Amino acid sequence: MIARLLTPLALLLSAAAPAQQSLPTAQPVVAEPVAAEVHPALWKIADADTTIYLFGTIHLLPQGLNWFQGPLADTFAMANELVTEIPEIDPQTSQAVLMKRGILPAGQNLRDQMSPKQRKLFEQTLASFGLPPAAFDRFKPWYAAVVLSTLPLQRSGYSLANGVEADLARRNEALGRPRIGLETLDYQLSLFDAFTPKVQRRYLFEVIAALPQIDKEVNEMVEAWRIGDAAKLATLMNAEQDDPAMVAALLTNRNKAWAHWIRARLARPGVSFVAVGAGHLGGKGSVQDQLQALGLKSARVQ
Repeated sequence: MIARLLTPLALLLSAAAPAQQSLPTAQPVVAEPVAAEVHPALWKIADADTTIYLFGTIHLLPQGLNWFQGPLADTFAMANELVTEIPEIDPQTSQAVLMKRGILPAGQNLRDQMSPKQRKLFEQTLASFGLPPAAFDRFKPWYAAVVLSTLPLQRSGYSLANGVEADLARRNEALGRPRIGLETLDYQLSLFDAFTPKVQRRYLFEVIAALPQIDKEVNEMVEAWRIGDAAKLATLMNAEQDDPAMVAALLTNRNKAWAHWIRARLARPGVSFVAVGAGHLGGKGSVQDQLQALGLKSARVQ
């Protein structure tokens, strides 16, 4: 169950951030710097005049992981552009997209859609994080699920500010280079908004049931990412995805689209650094698999 929710969690950890800022959260633990060696996986796709580096990211990380070093730092320095899942978006635009995709229609209330037993469990869960019972009344179930997924991690010292995308964005901005998005925020949120209310509520209560173990599962994910074990990381993030529609919407279709983008990008000279969620770069149907189906080879760099 826990692994099943990690792929959608990875998809939306950063996208949900603007609205999370308006909600109270548990006081985070200040983690000690981590001294262990970090060498996350990195791939290269190239032709005569174009090189594309493909890097798998983790959206939330504890502080102290010194991952920006070695071949990763060198290849980033050579790039002409940074490519991420979504481009840089101002808070007002993010909030407008969230209102469009995450807010229930007028007159609807999230808790009113629950059975008495579900409502009691939901309110107890909110209380455990210091949230009032009405915190998500206006929101659709998928959004409540995503935000609740992040709260135990925030309490354990994980932060979006320490995440890979945030770090790369700061470095890229300092270099004055363009940042390109493979998708729009509206498209990403529409993936969840497209699921029926029944599916969204099921997902919400799967998340609630899994909350006590999320810290452990995410720690295992970060450890696999830290040592560059892409296969294990993909297994941890994508295992138990037994819903074909969810697999297609969140993984396979997007991986195919990104592989086609990479093929098209090879037609232009230059160096591109592509950073997408690490769960997309390992296991069956990964971006590398989709590239291979297009006749393109990816070589492991780190």
